[in-house]
Amino acid sequence: MNSLFLAAGVAALYIIAYHTYGKFLGRKIFKLNPETLCPSREFQDNVDFVPSKKQILFGHHFTSIAGTGPIVGPAIAIIWGWVPALIWILLGSIFMGAVHDFGALVISLRNQGRSIGDIASDVINQRVRTLFLLIIFLELLIVVAIFGVVIALVFNMYPQSVIPVWLQIPIAVWLGHMIYKKGSSPFPISIIAVTLMYLTMIIGANFPVKMPAMFGISPVALWVVVLLIYAYIASILPVQTLLQPRDYINSHQLIIAMCLLAIGIMITRPIIVAPAVNLMPQGAPPILPMIFVIVACGAISGFHSLVSSGTSSKQCDNETNSLSIGFGGMLMEGMLAVLVLISCGAGLAIGISKGGETFVGAAAFAQHYSSWAAAAGLGSKIGAFVTGSANMIEKIGIPYNLTITIMGVFVVSFAATSLDTATRLQRYIISELSLAWKMPAFSKKHPATIIAVGTALALAFYNGSGKGALTLWPLFGSVNQLLAGLALLVITVYLARKKIQLSYTMIPMVFMLFITGWAMLINLNKFFITSDWLLLFIGLAVFLLEIWMVVESTLVLKKLNG
Repeated sequence: MNSLFLAAGVAALYIIAYHTYGKFLGRKIFKLNPETLCPSREFQDNVDFVPSKKQILFGHHFTSIAGTGPIVGPAIAIIWGWVPALIWILLGSIFMGAVHDFGALVISLRNQGRSIGDIASDVINQRVRTLFLLIIFLELLIVVAIFGVVIALVFNMYPQSVIPVWLQIPIAVWLGHMIYKKGSSPFPISIIAVTLMYLTMIIGANFPVKMPAMFGISPVALWVVVLLIYAYIASILPVQTLLQPRDYINSHQLIIAMCLLAIGIMITRPIIVAPAVNLMPQGAPPILPMIFVIVACGAISGFHSLVSSGTSSKQCDNETNSLSIGFGGMLMEGMLAVLVLISCGAGLAIGISKGGETFVGAAAFAQHYSSWAAAAGLGSKIGAFVTGSANMIEKIGIPYNLTITIMGVFVVSFAATSLDTATRLQRYIISELSLAWKMPAFSKKHPATIIAVGTALALAFYNGSGKGALTLWPLFGSVNQLLAGLALLVITVYLARKKIQLSYTMIPMVFMLFITGWAMLINLNKFFITSDWLLLFIGLAVFLLEIWMVVESTLVLKKLNG
């Protein structure tokens, strides 16, 4: 299969889907109204509630939902063949993920910008809100700790990315100052900011920074500490100071990186050497249901509902903008996931070095994906994408070392925006739980953020390595996709109360709850056999909370529909 035709066909399909299915949902199901007063204006405080231009908010929303999810998932799922992964990315992103993200954003806009978990109290009942918020807290705990580890690992793998990533911060602060304080037009000033960012990449390519081990602490663990301190500071600043402008720059970086990949594909026209279908790779779990859990962000992800109803709904200044931000943002992420498939399935074939030997073609792919164990691990997944994409971009004429830096910064930048946003979201969730449990002291900004960062730090260092969050990684996919099913459940009950057609959210909801329940049972059985009692206990607790929430919601739906 020629990857150029694949990329062009997928892009065309996504454009058609946005202008047909997306606009249909906005007009007939969610009935967007440009006259509706949005929370960003009703509760404007210039810290969390900030009316924002559509293009700036799209940058924040997209870079926050993306993270490394659309990279890691497809980079491992291709081991089952590129066709199953592609089908799930296409169908999942259009008919499930985009509906999920769009719906969560709309109902939050109509409920004071509250989180999807908190809204469950109005839509279903108070008990379900508590159950949902606890599941969300666990999800964000893993996300904050994991993304800290991901960034630390990439810094260790690609030290060229360190200087550019940290210099993004003053560039972003300057950009926010120019837009909000000086009234500069966002687009021209952002071009200057992105140009400065790419100049820092040239510096980083020539001056890599390697964190040394200190006080008996590994470099990765030290980076985790530094990153969580940064996350604390970033999450309490007004969104227009750092979060928004940094995400806006990163959205430009994404477009540039995707354009470089597209040009690289047009020049090299690499043939996809990955098998079309490989149902039984060595050591791999069953493709059903695990592919639906492993490919999350590129198709559907529960984390997206937290961003939609957490930060994006507090910054959206017009209800009609939710279509391009929620639905369009998910389709853009699906396109990124397809480019990752091409990078791993075709870009790697241009050549990889291993053990002092260079492999090309199908042999290169086989070297990296010889077994599930060979392709496992965050470093291996990220490395497959970075190497494959760098192989294609290099053919444009950009030096390989600089290309590696560009792609390394690309991965870290997206992980960093997700870390910033997830920490802020965890602060919101802790505040909502504290108010629900009548402990208002912990609902304030600093106490809630201390709990958010402190619990993630404790998880990272519970085994002393700084990588403690990786212990819960086997649970993350199931919990994340379970959250997507539960968010769709709340959206469906909301539509039922409004007497609106339910099938567009109910079918994805039933599918996600069934498939993630199936995956969770497989994981629980594995944890029991391997005597992994921590994962077994946490997984079982989440599974029981899911069942409880589904039962309560089903009773409400039955009552609403006779």
